[in-house]
Amino acid sequence: MPVRHLSDGNPDGTVLGQSPSDLISFYNATPSPQRCGSAQAAVPDAAPTNAAPYGFSEAQAQAIVTLLNEIRATLVGLGLMKGA
Repeated sequence: MPVRHLSDGNPDGTVLGQSPSDLISFYNATPSPQRCGSAQAAVPDAAPTNAAPYGFSEAQAQAIVTLLNEIRATLVGLGLMKGA
């Protein structure tokens, strides 16, 4: 089976897409532009605690869930994760 390489041997690397609006996909998924939005915001940097109350604050826990769901949606949208 012949394999096609995307690299041209440039020591600076290979880029897929020139702008966020360029459509890209993997594994025969529908090409889509780069996702954006507030769901991609970094989770507030507050240390978890091992004293009562344990874990993260409610806001921090929700931010983690929101960010994880956005990462999943991005991977599924690109075809890098099956999603089901």
